[in-house]
Amino acid sequence: MGKDLDAIEVHGYAAKDTTGQLVPFKFTCKQPSPEDVAFKVLYCGICHSDLHQIRNEWQNAKYPMVPGHEVIGTVTDVGSEVTKFKPGDTVGVGCMVMSCRNCDSCEKGLEQFCDKVVWTYNSELPDGTTTQGGYSSHIVANENYVLRIPDNLPKDAAAPLLCAGITVWSPMQYFGLNVKDAKFGVVGLGGLGHMAVKFAKAFGMHVTVFSTSPNKEKEARNILGADDFVVSKNEDAMNAKAKSIDFIIDTIAAKHELGPYLTTLKTNGKLCLVGMPEHALEVSPVQLVTGRKLVAGSLIGGIQETAEMLEFCGKNNISCMVETVPVSECNTAMERLAKNDVKYRFVLDMKNIA
Repeated sequence: MGKDLDAIEVHGYAAKDTTGQLVPFKFTCKQPSPEDVAFKVLYCGICHSDLHQIRNEWQNAKYPMVPGHEVIGTVTDVGSEVTKFKPGDTVGVGCMVMSCRNCDSCEKGLEQFCDKVVWTYNSELPDGTTTQGGYSSHIVANENYVLRIPDNLPKDAAAPLLCAGITVWSPMQYFGLNVKDAKFGVVGLGGLGHMAVKFAKAFGMHVTVFSTSPNKEKEARNILGADDFVVSKNEDAMNAKAKSIDFIIDTIAAKHELGPYLTTLKTNGKLCLVGMPEHALEVSPVQLVTGRKLVAGSLIGGIQETAEMLEFCGKNNISCMVETVPVSECNTAMERLAKNDVKYRFVLDMKNIA
């Protein structure tokens, strides 16, 4: 059993206004409870949502803001009632650090849909304080929202699994998009898309990548193992795929037409959206009705299914393709991310922040 924890002075990088410029920032973490785990942050992935948040593009920013919800570190201390972790364990925290634990969503292991969910950063705790994320030296979180990281996975490449990984894993499990030998399509080959390809190949599926970028074909096939690659701007190539795909994961976060992708689905095909375009997407009821096709959406994943994903990744040696940079280069990384200049996820090395 551990002890009651003392508050920790944390060194981080925070945005202080809508410019999104990240600057060194010191703060004290929330007062730890007996159920809390404290850990030294080693790596934190950069999610595209971090860029939206620090620039207040979603109109909900609370400054100063320390972003980061793909956090990997080493446990330094545990509260007196913690039973799942001990000092020295490699652990992670994803997108949320608290929920009510009593509602229908929480009871089903879908904490991300809880009305009282507390996100890892830019969110309000019950005491009125604002959560600060993983671009920091330390994190303190309730043990029920802390995840064990398999020892065989590279710690930096494991960090984005806590958002990019679970975002595609969850719908692939829930909607049954994981059938061996089925034809699986991935729309968009970025942080989310490349993980969808990796999971689909691990499930034994035939994978087609749809992308507007012809220059991604070599890597999709030779590095990620995709079986086919279609330039989605090529109408003839898209027509050649008509009624050939069982399932599609659509990772695009910008406005785009769904019709061409629905055309590629077989009867009873399913398309799941995991990107969040700012503007509405149009769907033809005729396309859905005449092929009994399903269009659905999914948001990250619950704690238990994230744990199951991590266990699967450990057993199958699956991690993200990342570019790891020192935290001092976080602003440069953000600028490059805004230009989509990364394969496929930036990870910040936090070890020398303080």
